[in-house]
Amino acid sequence: MLLLLASQAAVAQMDVQFSDYTRLRSYFNPAVSGTDGKLNVAAAYSMQFVGYENAPATMYVGADLPIYFLGPRHGAGLSLMSDKAGIFSTQKIGLQYAFNLKLGKKTRLAIGAQASLLQEKISAGNIELEEEGDPAFPSSEVNGSKVDFAAGLYFYHPNYWAGVSAQHLARPLVEMGEKNEFQFERIYYLMGGCNIRFKNSFLSLQPSFMVMSDFKSWREDVQCRLAYEYESRSFYVGVGYSPDISTTFLLGGNFHGISLGYSYQMFTSGIGLVNGSHEITLGYQVDLDLFKKGRNKHKSVRFL
Repeated sequence: MLLLLASQAAVAQMDVQFSDYTRLRSYFNPAVSGTDGKLNVAAAYSMQFVGYENAPATMYVGADLPIYFLGPRHGAGLSLMSDKAGIFSTQKIGLQYAFNLKLGKKTRLAIGAQASLLQEKISAGNIELEEEGDPAFPSSEVNGSKVDFAAGLYFYHPNYWAGVSAQHLARPLVEMGEKNEFQFERIYYLMGGCNIRFKNSFLSLQPSFMVMSDFKSWREDVQCRLAYEYESRSFYVGVGYSPDISTTFLLGGNFHGISLGYSYQMFTSGIGLVNGSHEITLGYQVDLDLFKKGRNKHKSVRFL
């Protein structure tokens, strides 16, 4: 049973689905890098199917920033991801580049690309087989690696944003030993959101959505947050829904550019309400726009 759960988790987590996707946009779309003129550092830790032995756990760390030269706005980013589900583990390191076009005073359109190194590993020591010597499973630890690519488009304004991206453009086939291999399929993302401020109030609504598909299966997520923002401080509570999969509850805050968030994804079918997924996000943001007044003040004005 545990081996079956691990195998199902590995397939389902070929692309990790973070609950707090608005804070981790550059993970899904390389064109996000450096678009908002800030240094953004984000980290996330997700524990999925809590209560099951060998359940999936994922750690992510990423950073992006603008690079100013020759007039246009350029951006760069670095991301690290480690995902473990039972006997399977995936490590990924990616380098991102984005070219930004200024469409208005605060509006940007960016095109981005990412080159990454994927490594897959099967830990044979954790395999419990009914029949010893099953040739379908390795007798020792095996691993393999391949280069992969991603690309995306991203439209940004402080009050609304949207993006489309594709991961695993190379469809890498990672070979592990002589008998084991893992095929990554192309995954496509469509994301968007906005910040609706109430008149004469510190409150705002922040709806967002994300659609993920390989054109064989689909996952849709919608979220809405209620945020309180005053000067360099903000707090939010929110709820998300993925049809036939889960309901997610979110809360968090931002203080002088340092953000902390927590979410719980409660599965609505199959797994049950208790054995959901916990996720913690931590971030830091500072303004690096060298060409506007009051530059380099340590103050975050965007919180989505």
